[in-house]
Order: sequence, then C-alpha cells, then structure tokens
Amino acid sequence: MAREINRIKLLQSKIKRVTDPEDLMIFIMDALKDIDLIPIPGKHYTFVYIPKTPGITYDQHPLITCLEVQRWGFKGYNYHWREPKNYTWIEVVGQLHHVRNNELSDLQNIQYAKFITK
Repeated sequence: MAREINRIKLLQSKIKRVTDPEDLMIFIMDALKDIDLIPIPGKHYTFVYIPKTPGITYDQHPLITCLEVQRWGFKGYNYHWREPKNYTWIEVVGQLHHVRNNELSDLQNIQYAKFITK
C-alpha cells in the first residue's frame, strides 16, 4: 500500500510567515479536502465551531480525535485544550475536515487555535 501524502507538510512552506489563526485555518481547510458530515470515532478532524452558550471560552478551530458520536453531537479529545470536549451538531460551522494519522503531529505544531470568550 502506498503511503498517503502528508498535506500539512506540503502546506508548511506556504504558511511560514502567517500568524493570524483565521488565515491559518483558511489554508488548513483548503489543504484538507477530505470532509465528513459525521465524525468516525478514532479519526481526527478540524473544523470551525461557534457555540451558542454565553459566557464561555471556546476554541473556534478545534483539532480533535473523535471519541464518540451521540444524537446531540459528538465528543472529541481537543488537542488545543488537551482534554475531551463536547460539540453539538448545530454549532459546527461547515464540514469536518479529516486529518490523516500521518498529519496529526504536524498540524498540532501549527498555532491556529482561536480561543474566544463569548
């Protein structure tokens, strides 16, 4: 079996001087063309998340490994927070961008987390 191309390594030369999390997320989403509407437990994803709960701090650009899928949404281990978080379907903006196993550590090294307090 041929080894999959690491799309994040290809992206790194383009984003060397980019520091804005919004711009980084646009580059990342453009590079990660594999998308899912429903996450699969054990697989990795990044996406845009905007919760409706007031008064909380959240990561608008989570990088997760899906732990479980529920009717209300899904639970994922968020690498930016370094802990599990819950994500409801209605608060996920757009698609879930699938991150391949060989891309996860490279993506963790890109500072694209965007922490916001509502």
